[in-house]
Amino acid sequence: MVTGLKDEDLKKVYTVTYKPNAKYGYSAGQAYSVFLQGLKDGKILGRRCNKCGRVYVPPRMYCEYCFRPTDEWIEVKDEGIVMTAVASFISWTRERLETPEIVGVIRLYPSRDNDFVYPGLFHRICTTYEKVKDMSIIGKKVKAVWKPKEQRVGSINDIECFKEVE
Repeated sequence: MVTGLKDEDLKKVYTVTYKPNAKYGYSAGQAYSVFLQGLKDGKILGRRCNKCGRVYVPPRMYCEYCFRPTDEWIEVKDEGIVMTAVASFISWTRERLETPEIVGVIRLYPSRDNDFVYPGLFHRICTTYEKVKDMSIIGKKVKAVWKPKEQRVGSINDIECFKEVE
């Protein structure tokens, strides 16, 4: 026989305090390890599929268009076009920001003709809230602003942001 909970049972609050002793290990993997080392060296690297000409940035070891392994590492330009942009008034730590952080997807330019860089790099954009609000930043040419070489650690943050090129 099954009995349901009584109203007074639903009002009881139980608290369990537990601090797990968890240890985590994370590997960037084959593609991202090379990509991050490239950033440390001031280069944006992608993987090229020789069948369709797509260059994946961030890199992928498998072409999602041709369903085959990508063929080679290729450096792309550190400039491109703003495809999307959004203004966030909430920080990464969930605090309210007075001045919004602008982020978006940058479609990078290939280093060789007939290549197509895909899908784009999600990153900070050095621009104003007004240019996001009126969408005038969309389609603008931007260039990476790199940290000084001695400050780079092999992180996506080695690129401070992408700044509009006049």
